[in-house]
Amino acid sequence: MATSPAAPRLAALRYRDFRLIWMGELVSTVGSQMQLFAIDWHVFQLLRGQTLDIGGNVELSAPALGLGLLGLARIIPIILFALVGGMLADSLDRRKLMIWTRVAAAVLATALAVLTFTGQANVTMIYAMVTLTAGVTALDTPARQSLVPNLVPREHLTNAVSLNTFMFQIGTILGPALTGIIIGANATQESVGFSGAELNAHIGLVYLINALTFVAAILALLGISYRGSVTVNSGGIGLKPLIEGLRFTYNSRMIWSTMLLDFIATFFASARTMLPIVATEVLGVSAAGYGLLATAQSVGSIVAGSVLTLRKEIYHQGAVLLISVAIYGLATALFGLSTSFILAYIFFALTGAGDTISTVIRGTIRQLMTPDHLRGRMTSVNMIFFMGGPQLGELEAGVVAAALGAPFAIVSGGIATVVLTAWIAWNYPRLRNYTSDTAAEILKNQTA
Repeated sequence: MATSPAAPRLAALRYRDFRLIWMGELVSTVGSQMQLFAIDWHVFQLLRGQTLDIGGNVELSAPALGLGLLGLARIIPIILFALVGGMLADSLDRRKLMIWTRVAAAVLATALAVLTFTGQANVTMIYAMVTLTAGVTALDTPARQSLVPNLVPREHLTNAVSLNTFMFQIGTILGPALTGIIIGANATQESVGFSGAELNAHIGLVYLINALTFVAAILALLGISYRGSVTVNSGGIGLKPLIEGLRFTYNSRMIWSTMLLDFIATFFASARTMLPIVATEVLGVSAAGYGLLATAQSVGSIVAGSVLTLRKEIYHQGAVLLISVAIYGLATALFGLSTSFILAYIFFALTGAGDTISTVIRGTIRQLMTPDHLRGRMTSVNMIFFMGGPQLGELEAGVVAAALGAPFAIVSGGIATVVLTAWIAWNYPRLRNYTSDTAAEILKNQTA
């Protein structure tokens, strides 16, 4: 069998439009990750030391429950607006849609900064701002992911997905690290908290920086040459195009199985939510230590992403995907058992490595098997899975941790992930046996 010429390394970055958006999104991702971890720490500090009496001499940890409820605040807008975002991505100019969603996100981050600086950002207000920001994300993500295949040739799509995953992981290293430095400034080793004024000043600065980083993403979108028109046969916005997207996603069993796998892993293994509790109450570190621990998952992702980005091909993609998710679950369980900072860092890093490998393979499979006029709607359905899983998982982890402790919530979630990954492998043999050679055959069958 004849082999095609090997693709150049980092091939997708050779294309100007992709390169511009990649750089702009890198800056924006750093800011978004800074705000994400600052919000977790903000809520934790505002609720620290409080308990919730539910009767019968049973008290729940308010910080754990409060952190878990952040997941609920983030998932409700995803459920309500993700499918709308998918239809918009398939019926409007994706580039223009992305510009406006970034403008909206910048305005919300600025408002959160102002509320924090002025001391008005209580827990309820933070939940409200988180909900609005998640709504903007629901409208943005389908357009952003659907735009990528229009910026690079099909043969370089895997490299583009790898680079985007790599870019995201760089952001998730720099973001938490910078947040830890900013909110940990002037804090003593004996105290992991601040006075009210100090908390507002440090965390408000993080929110303001996030608002400014959206400027880079907007400028990148304004600078690209691509001017995509409305996709043909998109169907506009309505019940019929919505049903068309849902039917396509469900009937494409390979795509559907990867979405189930994504949801299972992220729902049961949401250790990131409990990081403030693990850092302070289990490992006994300060705000700076929390920021450092938060980088571990991304460090593992960077290592795995570097290998994938430079590697020419993964042949047994289905098997590698399932193994990587199983590693993610096992490492999560071991992280929950760790009382040493070094061991916790290593196991948390392994969760990042497993997640990155599975993310790249899942993303490539979905984009290759979806026609362009359906990409936005397919992505919107997937968004409910890949964002709904971790956000609902945050709620689940918060409730379990509030009642039984954070370590139990993390360990049990990791074990459940391994067991359910085995169930997916058994019930979806086409995914288990998927190789790079089968993609063309599946595409042919879908378009027949």
